[in-house]
Amino acid sequence: MAVAIKDVRIDLRASANQKTLLEQAAELKHVSLSSYVLASSLKQAQLDLAENETLLLSNRDRDLVMSILENPPEPNEALKGLFK
Repeated sequence: MAVAIKDVRIDLRASANQKTLLEQAAELKHVSLSSYVLASSLKQAQLDLAENETLLLSNRDRDLVMSILENPPEPNEALKGLFK
């Protein structure tokens, strides 16, 4: 099993209450504070990136997009001019 080299440091500041809360959560998971913060941050980062890459459409909007893709409108003069 390959071990990733952790050679970059991330620093952050937190209030005493925030640190206590994070420490309690880390203790529940039986991991260090650093491991807990890193794992939680990575999980949230993956969710944020996935959300940015996903487009949710209503059924009506999905049907409209599919209809336009299947039956594209004729190009107008302005569009034709772009290809000259």
